[in-house]
Amino acid sequence: MTKRSFAYRLLPLLGLVAFLLVWEAMPRLGLASRVLLPAPSDLPDAFMRELANGMWLKSVGLSLSHYTLGLLVGLGAGIGLGVLTGMSNVAEGLFAWVSRVLRPIPGLAWVPFAIIWFGVSQSGAVFIIAIGVFWIVYFATHGAIRGVDRDYIELAKAFGFTGPLERLFKVLLPAATPGILVGARTALGQAWMAVVAAELFGVTGLGSRMMQASSLLATDIVVVYMLTMAALYGLMDTFFMAAQGRLLRWKP
Repeated sequence: MTKRSFAYRLLPLLGLVAFLLVWEAMPRLGLASRVLLPAPSDLPDAFMRELANGMWLKSVGLSLSHYTLGLLVGLGAGIGLGVLTGMSNVAEGLFAWVSRVLRPIPGLAWVPFAIIWFGVSQSGAVFIIAIGVFWIVYFATHGAIRGVDRDYIELAKAFGFTGPLERLFKVLLPAATPGILVGARTALGQAWMAVVAAELFGVTGLGSRMMQASSLLATDIVVVYMLTMAALYGLMDTFFMAAQGRLLRWKP
């Protein structure tokens, strides 16, 4: 490894260290109130308090529960409908205007219906998260299926794969998997954004704990939970990329 490439690899770390130093300096130099902007050095103590009283583990466990369920529901619905509309012109035509009407509606707008239909419960949170995930995965899957080279389908027919299920599992899904996985990876992050929206109406978890802390101006605790979400997403993204590498090891 050359000195130049080594220095280039250090840039992300140097950028993070510089960011933390500026952040630490602002409240210490009186440029920002420590109540409104806690310093990074305040966070370990806040984290230990939350860990000691059991709130951190409880909040993480509950949020992971409805995060996982919402993600799975959104992925299943998005991939299923994306494959259907990608394979069928009739299905695509029937769903075209439905998607145009519903797609722009943000997840927060569904919160009143989540409360009415499911109450203040995990099911309501799962519903909000699944909606946030669904559209990303649906359009990624639909585009990936539609983007499969038609020559592959003609070649499959020549080898006797004439049925729709045969074409789906032998040609379309293998060829579309990279595009579908791009949508799924994006959905991992979108689902965490939806967790906060889902917990705004009282479902216990990381988002609701952040709201409680902010109402008491305990901004150090708020930042602890913000960083917790970032760490959980980073961990999941790392595992996802490792799994994706295994699934796509056939790619040149």
